[in-house]
Amino acid sequence: MSRVKGGAAAHARHRKVVKAAKGYYGARSRNFRTATQAVDKAQQYATRDRKNKKRTFRALWIQRINAGVRAHDENLNYSRFMGGLIKAGIEVDRKVLADLAVHEPEAFNAIVDQAKAAL
Repeated sequence: MSRVKGGAAAHARHRKVVKAAKGYYGARSRNFRTATQAVDKAQQYATRDRKNKKRTFRALWIQRINAGVRAHDENLNYSRFMGGLIKAGIEVDRKVLADLAVHEPEAFNAIVDQAKAAL
């Protein structure tokens, strides 16, 4: 049986890692050993931040809804508004509410009035 050297597979593996490190600074984009460390750490950050992105957007939506509610009625805040939505039986998620607050203030104000009436 003939001897198999791993050169082709190793070269392909190295090329894959260095390609993933394209755009990194200095040796991190050129040297396999450093590129491997950089790519591994980048993948850890990407995995972690897919979760964090959801948190960040939810927080942004809540801030926009709160600002829209307070602009409509200064005595009303986000938590009382959400309680009013539940009592009024309005099931609209925060993403849509935030979009309405920014782009359709009249429609958002109508929802705020309904929630306030249910309180």
